[in-house]
Parts: sequence; structure tokens; C-alpha cells
Amino acid sequence: MQLQTTINISEFSQKITYRTPILFIGSCFAANIGNELLQRRFPAIVNPFGVCYNPQSIAKSLQRLQTNKLFSETDLVCCNELWTTFSHHSSFSNPDANIFLQQANDALNKGHEIFKKTKFIIVSLGTSWAYRHKATKQIVSNCHKFSAADFERVFLSADETTTILSKEITEKPDCQWILTVSPIRHWKDGAHGNQLSKANLLIAIEKLQQQFSNVHYFPAYEIMMDELRDYRFYADDMLHPSKQAIDYIWQRFSNVAFDDETKKISGEIEKIITAQQHRPLHSNTSSYQKFSQNLAQQIQDFSTRYPHINIDL
Repeated sequence: MQLQTTINISEFSQKITYRTPILFIGSCFAANIGNELLQRRFPAIVNPFGVCYNPQSIAKSLQRLQTNKLFSETDLVCCNELWTTFSHHSSFSNPDANIFLQQANDALNKGHEIFKKTKFIIVSLGTSWAYRHKATKQIVSNCHKFSAADFERVFLSADETTTILSKEITEKPDCQWILTVSPIRHWKDGAHGNQLSKANLLIAIEKLQQQFSNVHYFPAYEIMMDELRDYRFYADDMLHPSKQAIDYIWQRFSNVAFDDETKKISGEIEKIITAQQHRPLHSNTSSYQKFSQNLAQQIQDFSTRYPHINIDL
């Protein structure tokens, strides 16, 4: 008896390995899957400016990573005593402008180094809707807490999205671009508005796949909508995937993205990290001392076999 519809996913023609720098950029879903790789010690960076949702903001972030143009006082905006820029998520905001710039530019420099070396860029598109700041005419990544009257809401068509992203793909022709549509629903647009937005992104991705041989699609949206067609796979807000759903989509991703050796290494690391995180009730017992010694030996053996991977917490 088959109790779910299964999404067929093609194997990646080029596989992600522990020697492959990876950039994740886009919606919260990019952070969810990207963090799974970080936890398993892949050389990845996830959203160096914080989460962003619309294609234009994602493209602007990629451009900044390429040029490594540092943020300066001219980029700053202040709202409710917090300094930030329209390129950053609110998690970067800081009451001290200098501290904000230091942290923002540290993240930019780190992202730039990964961007130069990466062979995989994984983009999670969240919505076709965007907000244009009326005074500067720029589409922003985050409105922060500025007045809604300061912005114009715009819908980026499939053709506009294709044009926006094709410029970035052309700049990195040696990369494998993995595009996905976030399964997180933007309910403020309503059920119909959310579907229009997602469908628009899917059409744009299809156009990009037809245009570029190095552009691929990972069906996270379809997995959530069809394979996991049940509210038990959603968080309490009924909009975001639950931890169980994220773990399931992660498994589907790793099955097609990794070669056999990478899957083996990832599994070893997962066991070691789980053991490292173990907190005993009584650390002075002989059994725990033996456990610690065995774990230390496992880490040493692993580091000898894979010196390029740092598994220390």
C-alpha cells in the first residue's frame, strides 16, 4: 500500500563534497538546509546578509559578494535607534553604527572568499513580491520597521525574474546553480496570492533551466506540498515546515547531491557530533571516562583520515 505520492528527483550531475565550498542564499529555507550542512562541517556559508526573499534582493546580494564592496556610512539607515542597511536582515541591526558596519563587513569578507571558490550556489526563492523604497528607488531586502508609506509594493514577473537571475548566472558560468522555491507559505498575500507568487517563481526557474545547462531545480516546494501533504509536517504557525519536514527534505537533498564517500563522511560526523553533545548525569564515573576516551580516539582517527575537515565543536 502506497500512502504518499513520491517526487522523482534526478541525481546531481556534479556532486557536493567536503572539498566543495558552497553558498546558500535566499529565504529561511536556504538557512534551514544550509545549517544542516554547517552542522555536518561542510565548507559552506549561509545568507551572509541574513535571509532575503525576492529575486532582486538575492541578485543584489550576489553582486555584492562578487565585488566585495564594503558597506559604509552612506549605506546606513536608522530606525528605532537601531542601525542597519536595506541590504540586511534585521538580525544584523545594532544600536552602535560602527559595530554594525564591522559585523556586516566581516560577514561580507567571509562570504566573498567562499563566493570566489564556490562551485555550488544554492538559491531559495521565497516570493515574487518585493518592496521598493520610494526615496532611493531601490528594492530592499528588508523594510525593517520603517513606515509602509515609504515603500511601493511591486510584483516581479517571471520574465523579470529570469532577466535578473540570468545576469548573475552568466557571471559564474563555472558554478552549478541549484534553484529551489521555498515551501514556506507567504500567507499575508492570501492563499491565492501565495500560489500565484510561487507559480511565477517556478516558471522563471523553468526558463532559466532552458537557458543554462548549469542551472538545476531541486523540488523542495513539491516535496512539501505533495509528499508531506499533512499539517503534522508544519510548525505551530501552519506556514513553516516542522523540524521533521526539514529533516525529510534534507535527506532527499543529500541523497541526490552527495556521492557515496560524502554520505559516509557525513554519517561519521553526525555520530561524532551527537556523542560530543552528550551530557552525562555523572561525569566522574568510569563508564563515562571510557566513553570520553573512545570518543577522543574516534576524533583523532577521523582527523587523521580527513585532515581538511574540522569536527571540533
